[in-house]
Amino acid sequence: MTKHRIEVITSVERRRRWSREQKERLVAATLEPGASVSEIAHSAGIHVSQLFRWRKELCQISAPSVPQLVPVEIVEAPPAPATPAEPPPVSRPRKKVSTVMIEIGGGRRLRVESDLDTEDLARILDVLERR
Repeated sequence: MTKHRIEVITSVERRRRWSREQKERLVAATLEPGASVSEIAHSAGIHVSQLFRWRKELCQISAPSVPQLVPVEIVEAPPAPATPAEPPPVSRPRKKVSTVMIEIGGGRRLRVESDLDTEDLARILDVLERR
């Protein structure tokens, strides 16, 4: 005949309340060299994840909640120096941009704008020739 262990629960268990000191003691034990978090949690009767949560909460470095403010002083702007009125700059007509098609070979073509810098075009062509 096989014996089975049976646990009878007669009342509703309430949540345990852990003081900050108790939490700190358990978390400090997990930080010892060679400490086993699962053994510490088991001996305290808690789940390992609870101990890791406490460790995260207690070891967290909190940033200051109040932003640091810098004093600001508002003063009147000094009067602008008197300078002779300059005529507005002359707008130059933009150079017409056209598309240039370059046949690379092997049925490949490259379309570029005519105002593309020659050094940039040379780099593009070097990359395409390597392929």
